[in-house]
Amino acid sequence: MRILLFLATNIAIMMILSITFSLFGIEGLLAENGVDLNFQSLLIYATVIGFSGSFISLFISKFMAKRSMGVEVIVTPSNQTERWLLKTVQEQALKANIGMPEVGIFNHPSPNAFATGWSRNNALVAVSTGLLNHMSQNEVEAVLAHKISHVANGDMVTMTLLQGVLNTFVVFLSRIIGHVVDRNVFNVKSGHGPAFWIVSLVSQLVLGLLATMIMMWFSRYREFRADEGGASLAGRQNMIAALSKLEQLQNLLQLPTEMSAFAISSSKMSALFSSHPPLAKRIASLSTK
Repeated sequence: MRILLFLATNIAIMMILSITFSLFGIEGLLAENGVDLNFQSLLIYATVIGFSGSFISLFISKFMAKRSMGVEVIVTPSNQTERWLLKTVQEQALKANIGMPEVGIFNHPSPNAFATGWSRNNALVAVSTGLLNHMSQNEVEAVLAHKISHVANGDMVTMTLLQGVLNTFVVFLSRIIGHVVDRNVFNVKSGHGPAFWIVSLVSQLVLGLLATMIMMWFSRYREFRADEGGASLAGRQNMIAALSKLEQLQNLLQLPTEMSAFAISSSKMSALFSSHPPLAKRIASLSTK
């Protein structure tokens, strides 16, 4: 869910910036002759748009997650479960040497959890009511430890930097494609016609899908690291038990489309666009160490 929000926000911001730059004519992509591309200006333009999209997505990630998922942040615990959640996260954050994250609960029947935030010391960890209802305390503790490990590893910042680099290449290459089509297909001799921007934006969307595959590969890779971190914080057997329970619940509960696509227990998406590795592989990885 967090990854979906991050990518969707990033793409939206990139498209808005691209359109805004084109409308105000501040792209400066052509050389002085008005015919050839100025690759230095194009690279600066692509970098500004690319990293703006990823960093803005990062800085508003907590706000977006809270609003979109209806997360209720625990300020003053109202019951034993909320007190236990705060205490557990506090202990794990201390062990992981990070600042105390905000802790929240969102109402959803599916077993799920996420962590987000722009820094290791300004994060949010949230769990669903379904996770609390379907899993034991030790299993929930392991899921929390997994999320704390993501925060401690700086995964959101690393993803942001990677996304910024990919965005830059996407914008850079899409403008080159638009320029080539504008000159060779529509025979525009100087300046840029409407076809340049149309082809550039379409190319940006297509190349963005390819970039998403790379992002998802990195997302799958970091899940194994977070599993190891969760095993260190909550115990290897607890981490294995939590993943095994999620695997069991996959077969018992029919997750809604948006949850099955990007949730902690994702298994229905194609391998290239899956944000998480199959649970069986994650369990096998922990069991062999």
